[in-house]
Amino acid sequence: MKRLYLPVLLILSLMLTGCGQNAARGKFLDFTEELGEKETLSFTADMRCEYEDKTVSFTLSYSADSEGSTVTVVAPELIRGIRAHAKGGETALEYEDLVLDTGPLDSYGLTPMSALPVLVEAIKSGYVDSVWEEKGEYAALIVPSDNMNVQLNIDKYTMCPVYAELVSDGRVTAFIHIRDWT
Repeated sequence: MKRLYLPVLLILSLMLTGCGQNAARGKFLDFTEELGEKETLSFTADMRCEYEDKTVSFTLSYSADSEGSTVTVVAPELIRGIRAHAKGGETALEYEDLVLDTGPLDSYGLTPMSALPVLVEAIKSGYVDSVWEEKGEYAALIVPSDNMNVQLNIDKYTMCPVYAELVSDGRVTAFIHIRDWT
């Protein structure tokens, strides 16, 4: 009789594990759908960018509305205030007479100033490959294009993103800590 219970218990536990993953996926997809319907969005990100030969860190603020999106450098202090505006696929970089060339992070043109708009667009329209739960967060692997993956972690209680990694051709190019998501 005990032998009969063991396989049944194993099957039930596997089914419950699958239900948890499906619940996490459903909540994550609800989050992405809700984000797609928002007209405004803003957050701050502490970002570490990995080039082939160097590492640089920035603090950036992101804001978007019906007019497009803006990324503003908060730190380092030397370049504070530089802004990149994006609307309809066009990008403009501005700060008085200063020109900032950080160079691309990958062979597809990803830059530190374009990383946050790329992240937001990936969340809104990328293919959600898998979702799982870890340490009080939902984590998801999002595939926005053939050459890029995004891992995004959102707090499962507030449903706000807290961390992301942009992976280009198998190499993590940006580590992004997100705060003040509104």
